[in-house]
Amino acid sequence: MKSDLAKVLHRVNGQPMICILLNTLNKIGFERTIVVIGHQGEEVKKALSNFDVEYVWQKEQHGTGHAVMMARPTLSDFEGTTLVALGDVPFLSKETIEKLLETHEKSQAAATCLSAEFSDPTGYGRIVRRGESKVLERIVEHKDASPALLKIKEINSGTFCFNNQELFNWLKEIKSNNEPGEYYLTDVVKLMHDNGLIVRVVKTSNHSEVLGINSLEQLKELEKRIANKSKQNNYDTI
Repeated sequence: MKSDLAKVLHRVNGQPMICILLNTLNKIGFERTIVVIGHQGEEVKKALSNFDVEYVWQKEQHGTGHAVMMARPTLSDFEGTTLVALGDVPFLSKETIEKLLETHEKSQAAATCLSAEFSDPTGYGRIVRRGESKVLERIVEHKDASPALLKIKEINSGTFCFNNQELFNWLKEIKSNNEPGEYYLTDVVKLMHDNGLIVRVVKTSNHSEVLGINSLEQLKELEKRIANKSKQNNYDTI
């Protein structure tokens, strides 16, 4: 973001982007909400003082899989569905999250990924399905993708539903033998699929809601898009 402020505290339409996401999650009524904090964690806690959430610390940042691992002591006994959502993808709609949850639970999947299709998917992990089915075989990060996989337009939004026990069972098996030396949450998908578990993918028809924010320019552009959607009464999270 080229800023001293933690990414999730940058404001969109006057609110820290993480607050926009949490307002949506509150409408769904999850039993517990756990926020993984690291850089400027105390400032994030102050911004979320009005929300009923729990915190776990990720003192060192070693990837998305590592971030979720930090919640294991808090969630180890939970039997049910865990939603993983990213604080810098603030405009997920209530309807889309509910569709993801419904698909996950009806199919009795170990994991279900929310995807979208972009005309320019540069920088996003690519969805690799089994043919034309809803079976998700693996997710390949852009930096690790072959030229053939880079042609895929369907991307990983970073939003998942997991069977909680399966999630933490397989998280301990992932490795950091990739270019940046990180633990990718997406590696859990391939492990589950390869070991015979049900893994599904749900594609949203509104790709704008899964756009991540990685620069001030992207933040301004997304704010314009969302303002236009809101005027059309077409967006749930504003």
